[in-house]
Amino acid sequence: MDTVIARAIQSAIKALYGLDVSVNLSRPEPKFGDFATNVAMQLAGSLKKKPQDIAAELCAKLEKESCIESVSIAGVGFINIRVSNDSLAAVVKDVLGAEDYGHNQSLKNKVVVAEYSDPNPFKVLHAGHLYTSLVGDSIANLLEAAGATVHRVNFGGDVGLHVGKSMWAICKALSGENPAKLKGIKDTERANWMAACYVRGSNAYEADEKTKQEMIELNKKVYQLHAAGDKTSPLAQIYWTCRQWSYDYFNQFYERIGAKFEKYYPESETAPIGLKTVLEQLKKGVYEESNGAVVFKGERFGLHTRVFINSEGLPTYEAKDVGLIIKKNEDYHFDKSVVITGNEIVEYMKVVLKSIEQFAPELSRATTHIPHGMVKMTGGKKMSSRKGNILRAEDVLAAASSANKVASGNDQTETVLGAVKYAFLKQRIGGDIIYDPNDSVALQGDSGPYLQYAHARACSILHKGVQSTEYRVLSTFEPDERRLVVKISEYPEVVASAASELAPHHVCGYLYSLAQEFNRFYENNRVVGDPRETQRLALVSAYTKVLKSGLSLLGIHAPEKM
Repeated sequence: MDTVIARAIQSAIKALYGLDVSVNLSRPEPKFGDFATNVAMQLAGSLKKKPQDIAAELCAKLEKESCIESVSIAGVGFINIRVSNDSLAAVVKDVLGAEDYGHNQSLKNKVVVAEYSDPNPFKVLHAGHLYTSLVGDSIANLLEAAGATVHRVNFGGDVGLHVGKSMWAICKALSGENPAKLKGIKDTERANWMAACYVRGSNAYEADEKTKQEMIELNKKVYQLHAAGDKTSPLAQIYWTCRQWSYDYFNQFYERIGAKFEKYYPESETAPIGLKTVLEQLKKGVYEESNGAVVFKGERFGLHTRVFINSEGLPTYEAKDVGLIIKKNEDYHFDKSVVITGNEIVEYMKVVLKSIEQFAPELSRATTHIPHGMVKMTGGKKMSSRKGNILRAEDVLAAASSANKVASGNDQTETVLGAVKYAFLKQRIGGDIIYDPNDSVALQGDSGPYLQYAHARACSILHKGVQSTEYRVLSTFEPDERRLVVKISEYPEVVASAASELAPHHVCGYLYSLAQEFNRFYENNRVVGDPRETQRLALVSAYTKVLKSGLSLLGIHAPEKM
């Protein structure tokens, strides 16, 4: 709808003034109209005319457009537009007839790599991993709704000092390099057992210099296992078994929350690429040697210096990220790469991308880093996987399940997931996320279960009404009907905006206001048994379809019964 109106205004400007201009539309309060534009004020300077005079000329032209019912001038030259009933009827028909109403092709033929979640093997999944998994999945959905081919990938540290710490504690727990003893650990205990080993190793690393050196040596040995392709030595058996336990645990959790990835990039795969690249660019002056290490001096770009290869000759996280970006491009030849992480690495990512900009500027430009804040429960404290006092991903779901009074049995899983997903996604990405389980599962207010119930309620109305695959859509609308259709017509604009800004919260806000508009309509207008039943059932059907589509972009199930 907004495209149709914008084109009508552009045609009027072209006919009157011979100018090609872009037109920005806004949605005013319903009493003023369906759309508003300040284009008359934008043209005033170049045309050397008063905005009110330009607006009057444009209004006279726009009144003749079939898609427009009426136009009016407000203030110093704002133009308010009310669309025609025929245009609104066309919207309803479009919704009912389209398989993917609201989607667009703005990113057609574009390849996007969406990287998110990024847990490290040997550690437990915490609430931040849950958050970025859900947000990343929704952003990937939005990019697909804009026509892009999206590849969802994951990245994690299967090598590095944290692995050395874990392996030290694991070997201590096994009384040495005794892989046979791993068989005594139950499937259900593996993830928590490894997490406890990591905590033990981290604490020991801080307490004793001799132990610290043992962990550093173990870290080197893990790198050597990869370099030699060692799968059979006792240490290798322990390492590969525990790494696989981590991946199994991750995959089970992702399946539970409905997240999906087509590829998992371990650091052991990207580290050699990053190491090779940094050493090559060292010769070209991008990186520099410093005290036996290789660094990138970011001060000349207003950033800071970071180490890419340490004094032991091992690639750091920075070099591994260089390798990751190169590897992702080799695999997918992306037009855009989206990376979603916690905001504690904002400055880190700036340095990494600035270093890549010096030798592969197209990859740096194509990479968008989206940082998010920390997830906390109401009244929660800062978490630390090193200290073991973390808010686990499982804890968030358990809290929602405990607070849930809405559904039971099989319905409970979808209700709890819908509650958590919506509670996370409705907040603008960037700041800390304070999660209140009781608010998230409420059937009243701005919550996932509220929208799930709204969908089920609308489905119930449709089941009670005249059963038809082709509802009658009239070109006459009563006031409440009209307001509902106007709200439905906003959906494509919201999807386009959310995809462009990588901002799922736009969809959340829209769906909540859509459900509220429908509730007002239904409270004041009988549907089943009314003389306008088929018309109103068409509106209910269109509303239901849009609500379900929007929930799917958020990864939330839309139940027909609840």
